Amino acid sequence: MPSLPDGTPIPALGQGTWHLGESAGARAAEADALRLGLDLGMTLIDTAEMYAEGGAEEVVGEAIGGRRDEAFLVSKVYPHNASRRGAVAACERSLKRMKVETIDLYLLHWRGSVPLADTVEAFDALKRAGKIRHWGVSNCDVDDLEELGDALADCATDQVLYSLEHRGVEYDLLPFCARARMPVMAYSPVGQGGRMLRHAVLGEVARRHGATPAQVAIAWTLRDGNVVSIPKAADPAHVRLNAAAREVVLTAEDLATLDAGFAPPRHKRGLAML
Repeated sequence: MPSLPDGTPIPALGQGTWHLGESAGARAAEADALRLGLDLGMTLIDTAEMYAEGGAEEVVGEAIGGRRDEAFLVSKVYPHNASRRGAVAACERSLKRMKVETIDLYLLHWRGSVPLADTVEAFDALKRAGKIRHWGVSNCDVDDLEELGDALADCATDQVLYSLEHRGVEYDLLPFCARARMPVMAYSPVGQGGRMLRHAVLGEVARRHGATPAQVAIAWTLRDGNVVSIPKAADPAHVRLNAAAREVVLTAEDLATLDAGFAPPRHKRGLAML
């Protein structure tokens, strides 16, 4: 199980909520799916004020009603709201939508025009006020983390696009975060649109384990113990499949097969993001 820099343990497999809350008619079923995920031990729920312009946070609030103590809540602030005053106000709105008093981990969604130092100041104020327990960043590269300076010691995570088809962070970002004892959160671990899941080597490894390609893709992100994977699921069958990915233990042969189909980076790449 990964741990935050202060030693707080967090689940290796969580639940993403991107695109949840976009349809009023689907919200009840989406909340049910998140509750099932809690039942299955996927207690980390990742959301953001950007997702459905707060709609996903409202779904999360419905899902954790009466179960707040079971959930580790992660949300993210828009870059244009990440100023000293703006981040505090945005956090208050997120708390209201989720009907909670505290967010466990609050992230800067990506870099914008607001100086990082101003955002960190707002996060520190929110932490002192008990509105958040930890803060971190998302879609930030090594140079961004280095810019944090002494504040890097208080940065709990960097959430980035990471999957078999987007491995650039392995070259320098993952080693940097490991040295800082900071876990990385992988969003979109099964790719977008299904193209990655149709790759022949994923199918080959999945057949060895009696698993689905998506389960193998998720298991791959979990292989070294310092990555938290947050796939999204909006229906019970999908939730159960995601949860079962924890049971897929990839062998050295499996990893070599996957490397042959999805080559690890040999040089620095620009940070990919969606």
